[in-house]
Amino acid sequence: MDIWVDADACPGVVKEILYRAAQRVGIPLTLVANQRLETPPSRLIRSVQVARGFDVADSFITEHAAPGDLVITADIPLAAILVDQGIDVLNPRGEHYTVENIRERLALRDLLTELRDSGEQGGGPPPLRQADRQAFANALDRLLARKALPSER
Repeated sequence: MDIWVDADACPGVVKEILYRAAQRVGIPLTLVANQRLETPPSRLIRSVQVARGFDVADSFITEHAAPGDLVITADIPLAAILVDQGIDVLNPRGEHYTVENIRERLALRDLLTELRDSGEQGGGPPPLRQADRQAFANALDRLLARKALPSER
């Protein structure tokens, strides 16, 4: 199992939680971004800088992540592709995207995009709160524990 992070928009506090988790459980962690990222010195943690461009990081993750891996992203279209490939996806607020919920999330995302484009609704998601950080850490711990015990799937 590897953990992949769509790192361009991933909050720093979430990256810090991931660094600690990777070290704690001994799982490789790869951050993918179109800019250079500083990561803690560790044989388990690395960053990959991809070229700038639309969905370049997403394409890299899609090509390299495999069933059994975990991807961290807030990008719902990317999450939908990965879920369809049998890959676990968690967003930075702790929501686990699954076959059961990804189509609904994708439809809601499309609706909100239409509302923003028409000027009826503005802005993006609210800032990450302490409760969101805790929800992410808890969801990550649950997923890592489940993956550590594959016989209980």
